[in-house]
Amino acid sequence: MIKAGDKVKFLNAVGGGVVKSVINKTMVNVEDYDGFEVPTLISEVVVVDDANSMNAEKRQAKIRANEKMEEVQVKKELPKAEPKYVAGKDTPDCYMAFVPQDSNNPVEGEMKVYMVNDSNNFVLYNYSHLKDKKYKSVESGKMNPNSKRYLESFSRFDLNELPDFQFQLLFFREESFKLETPLVKSLRLNPVKFFRMNSYAKTRFFVQNAILFPLTGPDMEAEVAKLTVTDLSQIVVEKEEPKVVVKRTVSPDLVEVDLHIHELLEDTRGLSNHEMLEVQLGRFRNELETAIANGTRRIVFIHGVGNGTLKQELRQELTTKYKKYYFQDASFKEYGYGATMVILRSA
Repeated sequence: MIKAGDKVKFLNAVGGGVVKSVINKTMVNVEDYDGFEVPTLISEVVVVDDANSMNAEKRQAKIRANEKMEEVQVKKELPKAEPKYVAGKDTPDCYMAFVPQDSNNPVEGEMKVYMVNDSNNFVLYNYSHLKDKKYKSVESGKMNPNSKRYLESFSRFDLNELPDFQFQLLFFREESFKLETPLVKSLRLNPVKFFRMNSYAKTRFFVQNAILFPLTGPDMEAEVAKLTVTDLSQIVVEKEEPKVVVKRTVSPDLVEVDLHIHELLEDTRGLSNHEMLEVQLGRFRNELETAIANGTRRIVFIHGVGNGTLKQELRQELTTKYKKYYFQDASFKEYGYGATMVILRSA
């Protein structure tokens, strides 16, 4: 039986209050939490048990306290991993590693990029991209000796248009008889490498097969110092004008031609996308005509994935100008999605 003084909760509205008086068998006056008395049907309120209410409040307070404690635990720094030292690894030795998500089909899934410190040195590093003559820092930090660090990931569509990779590295040990020279390393990678299964190998750093690119090696300044004046003059002459490079693999049965622009030209500065495409198409026509004249059975043009423009232009010419020859995607195992094979004669 509801009575004055009972704490009630509204069933059809938010909130509740205290019963100030009973009007009749069906109505009561309820003073809500704002201090207003509201005539309310008894059927539209429910009496709130004080003990249950207090217990509920305590439970809510306990939940809120636990949540705050969890937040503090999440924010708390994890203990730092102890550096690992290996006998005979005092010389700086680092790698850039590309690790596919799926070793059986490397280019189909995500390609993760790591930096591997395979030495007893700590490494301060800055990893950046160079594109359109501008450096963009991607990741920087400090690595423990004999450790690896995740840097970023690429999809298969990114692999054909990778930027130049830049590393700034400073090696040091807690105690040493000499200071290591800071290192700046630049890498320009051929996309074809990622589409070939034999590029991936077992390493001691990863469970999956991976591709490793060394970041340390001979001191380039020392190597340049060994060059004679004549050598340097020759290098300057060769760099004055971009050289067209002929890079292909030839056998009596198969000719393989890499049409990636960095494999055709030593320097692409100042060239538009259209001009670079014309260089690639020119090489395609010359190599195809040469293969036909030599009686070659098959020729594979490696064009990569990218946005598909070069592949589309190649197949358009094959369809219109070389109708008599059959063409198809080259072996996925060898080239992924990035090559076209033309059959010039039957076996």
